[in-house]
Amino acid sequence: MNKHQKPVLTGQRFKTRKRDEKEKFEPTVFRDTLVQGLNEAGDDLEAVAKFLDSTGSRLDYRRYADTLFDILVAGSMLAPGGTRIDDGDKTKMTNHCVFSANEDHETIRNYAQVFNKLIRRYKYLEKAFEDEMKKLLLFLKAFSEAEQTKLAMLSGILLGNGTLPATILTSLFTDSLVKEGIAASFAVKLFKAWMAEKDANSVTSSLRKANLDKRLLELFPANRQSVDHFAKYFTDAGLKELSDFLRVQQSLGTRKELQKELQERLSQECPIKEVVLYVKEEMKRNDLPETAVIGLLWTCIMNAVEWNKKEELVAEQALKHLKQYAPLLAVFSSQGQSELILLQKVQEYCYDNIHFMKAFQKIVVLFYKADVLSEEAILKWYKEAHVAKGKSVFLDQMKKFVEWLQNAEEESESEGEEN
Repeated sequence: MNKHQKPVLTGQRFKTRKRDEKEKFEPTVFRDTLVQGLNEAGDDLEAVAKFLDSTGSRLDYRRYADTLFDILVAGSMLAPGGTRIDDGDKTKMTNHCVFSANEDHETIRNYAQVFNKLIRRYKYLEKAFEDEMKKLLLFLKAFSEAEQTKLAMLSGILLGNGTLPATILTSLFTDSLVKEGIAASFAVKLFKAWMAEKDANSVTSSLRKANLDKRLLELFPANRQSVDHFAKYFTDAGLKELSDFLRVQQSLGTRKELQKELQERLSQECPIKEVVLYVKEEMKRNDLPETAVIGLLWTCIMNAVEWNKKEELVAEQALKHLKQYAPLLAVFSSQGQSELILLQKVQEYCYDNIHFMKAFQKIVVLFYKADVLSEEAILKWYKEAHVAKGKSVFLDQMKKFVEWLQNAEEESESEGEEN
């Protein structure tokens, strides 16, 4: 059945529906009612909170949430970019807002309580408030330095009490804010306010949950995105905890990348000389100590082979495999601490992989003969530096070899005295 096109009336003018016509003016009606109520409440924030609570039943907070939060923060409706729509018309603005408040933590915390109460009362405003704060952070260039400071303090306090999620910080990574140094300056003030509410562990945990822990360097322009620059900037600002946190995060990230690349090279059976050169370059580039590398090498070497499931065969297989890579381990165990870390890694591995339990002593002897481990390191491990895992089993395995080392040491000392 064919559908016929319906006839269209021509020459007929349709009047705008009254409801639609009214909506055009509703934001200004909303604004006027809000500004009047805030001006009447004045600096009494308890009265402000009560006014906002009761007015929510008369005004459409859901539809005009952006206007509501613009006025509570900036005292006026904001145009795209952050300029005040009613700038110059004092009757359309209020001074009873965050931007006009005193620039101290206690005052801004009291304003934060107004937002907390409002959002607890009208739960549907939660997402709108999050969007508003993201928007305000994008508008930072339009605000004065004092206004930026108050907004940073408010954001930090609200992050601390859980009203806002850490994801609002993504707005700070905008190119224009980063290039002009606004992002880093704002972040410092925000983190100070946040840490006045919560400890450093809570702050860094929130950053991790929001996947921002690896993006902190992006607060700076590309030519300044180094751990050293970040550490100095934030330490000078009194935020050493964040500097230390970033160093740890960067180090962990670097180690993961290094381990991944090492695993790839070992699986391709790259010549040991090439692997040594690569590791040394990465250590220099990322300021990694030998003690951080030796454990990675052990893990990669042990992951590079499919181990026999039979205990009587795995020891022979392990010794053959480790003999091949002993020269690689020897290069990166030149310090006593590195040797001890390697010994502890071997101990933990043999305990965690039960087929290797009886192979521990043989591996240590192999490393001793290949100049990977010194007798000093082995003796220190035996006396005090071993870990708890399988301690009694491994110390028992090593007893005779340790006695032999001690006797050899005594003999060499007595020979030295005779000479």
